[in-house]
Amino acid sequence: MSGLEGAKRIVVKVGSALLVDAEGRANRAWLEAFTADAARVRESGRQVLVVSSGAVALGRRRLGLKRKALTLPEKQAAAAAGQSLLMRAWEEAFEPHDIACAQVLLTRDDTEVRRRWLNARATVETLMGLGVVPVVNENDTVVTEEIRYGDNDRLAARVAQMIGADALVLLSDIDGLYTADPRRNPAAKHIARVAALTPEIEAMAGGANTGTGMGTGGMATKIAAARIAAAAGCATVITLGSRPAPLLAVEQGEAATVIEAGATPAAAYKGWIAGSLAPQGSLRVDDGAAAALAKGKSLLAAGVKSVEGRFGKGDAVVVKDLTGRELARGLVRYDVADAARITGLRSDAIEGVLGFTEGPMIHADDLAMGAK
Repeated sequence: MSGLEGAKRIVVKVGSALLVDAEGRANRAWLEAFTADAARVRESGRQVLVVSSGAVALGRRRLGLKRKALTLPEKQAAAAAGQSLLMRAWEEAFEPHDIACAQVLLTRDDTEVRRRWLNARATVETLMGLGVVPVVNENDTVVTEEIRYGDNDRLAARVAQMIGADALVLLSDIDGLYTADPRRNPAAKHIARVAALTPEIEAMAGGANTGTGMGTGGMATKIAAARIAAAAGCATVITLGSRPAPLLAVEQGEAATVIEAGATPAAAYKGWIAGSLAPQGSLRVDDGAAAALAKGKSLLAAGVKSVEGRFGKGDAVVVKDLTGRELARGLVRYDVADAARITGLRSDAIEGVLGFTEGPMIHADDLAMGAK
């Protein structure tokens, strides 16, 4: 089993060592081969999102920064100079396949703060709905050491979590997890499948990539990323990225490590809503809305009778029936003031009152029924 069978939404993390050649230029040959592979995947009806490193590595050459160790301001300057080069390389590689791509720059707050998480997710979902390949990177020009992800493996896992991806592919300089570092221990054995991330598995992960002089990740960061993905119901595939068509190679059974997910993305996401978020308020709904929720429908403003608490857009709230019994928990799409203004209104009347609309009060995708 490749880990990609049945996956409709795939996040692929590409590191600097693959994207940038020894002279500090974009590796056009690899990019052309990879985008052909990604186009093949898309033709089968699946969606692909790319998390791409490389801006700092490309910017170093443009700015003439030759020292191996850069200060944070120098890294940020290199990222600013290199980001346009990185996107140009991706655009030119996807263009022969008539595929548009779009730059998405994130900071840690964009996947950790619920309101910003919802906004980021909405943008990425819209891009993919339009047939565009989002190319995601950390916004290195504005982050500090205290608030950065630290590596794009972790960023890729958070993005996979955010969009409900089925599979996260981490392209590495090695074809998966081994019982020890095979570059140092010839007796190390390849591990093809991991059902659960135990302390023993984590102990097998080695250090950072030291062979290329580029990148900040290693097997340890990939295992940490896989833990995030697994909690979100997303399987992780770690495989050799230098192959011309790494996704096809995985599907054809070439060496890789598959780290299984504990549940489906949707179930994991709703479990997170149900048990991991402290509700900031509550919505009391009428019998018609309660019946609709039981059938898997979204909560519309028309069915809401009252609003309580102090919540913002994206916060968790409890949904109660008229007797006060808890029906569900969900992420509300309006803050408390706007929610109170549209309580009881038909959906087509919301924009006339607020000047905008975010759709239902709580979308069905963001509702966990029977939560306590």
